[in-house]
Amino acid sequence: MNKTFISLLLALLLTACASGVKLNEVPVVDKKGSSASNGSSNSGLSEINSSDASSSQQVQQPKSTVEPVNSLANQNASAGPANVEKIVYFDYDSFSIKPEFQATIEAHAQFLKSNSRAKISLEGHTDERGGREYNLALGQKRADAVRQSLSLLGVDASQIETVSFGEEKPAMQGADESAFSKNRRAEFFYK
Repeated sequence: MNKTFISLLLALLLTACASGVKLNEVPVVDKKGSSASNGSSNSGLSEINSSDASSSQQVQQPKSTVEPVNSLANQNASAGPANVEKIVYFDYDSFSIKPEFQATIEAHAQFLKSNSRAKISLEGHTDERGGREYNLALGQKRADAVRQSLSLLGVDASQIETVSFGEEKPAMQGADESAFSKNRRAEFFYK
């Protein structure tokens, strides 16, 4: 009876300590516009059913709000695109890319596609909360989420490298939310 009680108590404690963040799934939307064969919705875009395939309706693709990148104006590919933010910020305990950073990622993707010799390093970071191993894993997932977004936008995988620093390289010192929010990030570094 005691062993059963202790086993249940231990299982309950381990369950209570588990985080709700799934570190093995990167929530990124495929922007290529291919339709799913199972009939599920694709990011709110309407799809043509097989019964509608014969009709003249077409799926409208959303237009990008990103200005074209002039690769000739920027002769130094190691500097990256001009006038484009090089940081993507994340919510607490999350590696989901927020909609307000999609234009930043699209601009970097355009630049990388037009400069095939350019290489980028994506560095994932976290705030100081959480254990060292967890923060290293979360930082890697943040860098991988940005890498996957770039890949879905057509960037060659050989141009992208990811690394996690976890909580080791804070952008801002402090133990308040303003410091924490600046430390939860992925940074673009061109080589």
